This record gives sequence, structure tokens and C-alpha cells, in this order.
Amino acid sequence: MRLIDLSVPVATGMPVYPGDPRVAIAPALSAAADGVNVLHLDMGSQSGTHVDAPFHIDDALPTLDQLPLERFWGRAVVVDARGAEPRAPLGPSLFEASWSESRPRAGDILLVATGWSRNWGGEDYLAHPYLTPEAAELLVAAGIRTVGIDALSVDPTPADDFPAHRILCGAHAVIAENLTGLDPLLDAQTAGELIEVSLLPLRLPAADGAPVRAVARVG
Repeated sequence: MRLIDLSVPVATGMPVYPGDPRVAIAPALSAAADGVNVLHLDMGSQSGTHVDAPFHIDDALPTLDQLPLERFWGRAVVVDARGAEPRAPLGPSLFEASWSESRPRAGDILLVATGWSRNWGGEDYLAHPYLTPEAAELLVAAGIRTVGIDALSVDPTPADDFPAHRILCGAHAVIAENLTGLDPLLDAQTAGELIEVSLLPLRLPAADGAPVRAVARVG
């Protein structure tokens, strides 16, 4: 059994979704002056590797603390989308072809590996592939209630509308974004190894989402 970190580092000036609060981290207390080291964190709820609660897109949908913990931890199936072009729509055929080898069960965590995390910190990171509404509907129909992607969003960036978010969140699904390091999970899946993923967020009451330390357990 081995653990694989799927999270980007949280640091001052890190990439954020256009218009979101910037991230700033600075010393608040020091061991030399105050007897302890404490950091001051200034960041939005959607910073770095994070999860979206359905409330993120609709006030009438569940907040983060209203969701069962099972949404954030469980068996994972990984879909290989690493051949996608910039801003390419990822439709149902991609998922259906992948499921011929490893079909998810209802309640599984579905991870989309685009390889786009290689562009983290650069302008190209915004030109990521994204889920089509039809793909989101397919996942919901398959009983998937947790979807993660190694890109800034499951919808295009920037966007005037968020159809994949609306479909997934409308089914009370959780969305994890800005994952990284999914390649080893694809290798493990090909080798027939069991993959479990933890996406446990901070316990923020009535929140739209929260940063997570995303970790996979393989083997």
C-alpha cells in the first residue's frame, strides 16, 4: 500500500480562478518574538486543490457541511483524457470507452486525468479540457456523486455559464478541482490495483467549498 499526494502546494500568488480572491500567506507570530510560529492565511474557499459543494452554484442546494462524508472518501476510477487538445470538450464517448476496462460503480469517485496539471502556474492552465453537459449527465445517471479533474474547472475557463457544474451539483454531487499527479493512478489502475481517494475538506459551516489535501491510497 502506498499513498500519493494529489494536491497542489498552497502558496502566496498561486493560480486562482479568474476573479477569485488571491492567496496570501505571511507570518503572524514567530517563535523568536512570540514563542510560537503561526501563519496568517488569506484565501478563498475555492483556492488550490478544493471541492465544490452543490451550494457553490445555487443557494437552494446543500452546503458543504450538509453532505455525507462518503462523498469525500472512497474507491476511485480514473478516466484517461491526457490526449485532449486545449479547450477540448470531453464527451460521453471518452467515458464509455474507458468503462469497457474499468467501469465505476454507483458511489465511486470518478477522476478525470487530463494531464493539464503540468501547466499549473502558467497561462496555458486556463485553456484546459472540460466536461460537456452530456458527459456530466452520463456520470449522474451512472450514480457518480464525486467527480474530480486535474484542471481549473469541469467547465471552460473563463465561462458565462457552468452547465457541467449545474448538472453535477443539481444531483448533489461533489466536484474536486485542481488535482495533480494523476498519472500514477492510471498506471495503478492498468495494473489492477485498488485505488481509494480522500478529498476530505475543512469543516466550514454553510460553505460553498473548501481546500482539501487530496490523497490516493493505492494497493
